[in-house]
Amino acid sequence: MPSANDLFDVRDKVVLITGGGTGIGRGMAEGFARRGARVVIASRSEDHLRPVAESLQAEGLQVAWQVLDVRKADDVQRVVGLALERFGRLDVLINNAAASFACPVERLSLNAWSTIVAIDLTGVFLMAKVAGEAMIRQGQGGRIINISSTAGVFGLPHFAHYASAKAGVIVFTRTLAMEWAHHGILVNCVAPGPIETPGATDATWPTEDLRRRIRDSVALRRLGTVEEILGPCLFLSSRASGFVTGQTLVVDGCTVATAIHNETEAGRTA
Repeated sequence: MPSANDLFDVRDKVVLITGGGTGIGRGMAEGFARRGARVVIASRSEDHLRPVAESLQAEGLQVAWQVLDVRKADDVQRVVGLALERFGRLDVLINNAAASFACPVERLSLNAWSTIVAIDLTGVFLMAKVAGEAMIRQGQGGRIINISSTAGVFGLPHFAHYASAKAGVIVFTRTLAMEWAHHGILVNCVAPGPIETPGATDATWPTEDLRRRIRDSVALRRLGTVEEILGPCLFLSSRASGFVTGQTLVVDGCTVATAIHNETEAGRTA
């Protein structure tokens, strides 16, 4: 029987994290790298990526970075190619890149809808397809972890575009798990609830009153932390989750869906 350390070990795994320069993605990059993984981070902003990579490299950790727009097939091919060239293989993809903004449906333009769906759903498809093809060629299996949201589980007023895309990520995850099981590629999803990050704070609960209402809608009466998303991703990347695929793990402190919807609506109309 392997020890707990062996079960959860990610040392020497090559992990590609999109949206890896800020928020949850940055936390995952730091968490995996400091546990011995070889990490590639990618996002649209060099200004976000470079400081994270250089800080971790200064600790003697193996981290590479690449500017990436997940909507562009050429960019996706390049970042997977970087992982293969730099580290020789690809073991784990964490599909974390996403975008959103608040807008009621009656004011939501087709262009706005299409932009969010392209980043949050089509980008997940493109990254999974290209990374999965590399894993299939390697012949040693792999792990794909798609980051959805509780908005994709319950819906969220003023975020129909985002919630719909994130719901698509959940169904895509389960479908891909069925298709690629025979390749030994395990595909799972993590759906965070309200998590404490600078980006989420500014965009989703910009006032202390709304922040309090969101916090009070969670059974644990607090917001989640980046580390509490890192933990499930470490689990899903390790031997400990060897019989887990096609699943969506909701990490939300037991958010009461109707309450958070009502409080978000109140905050938007206040």
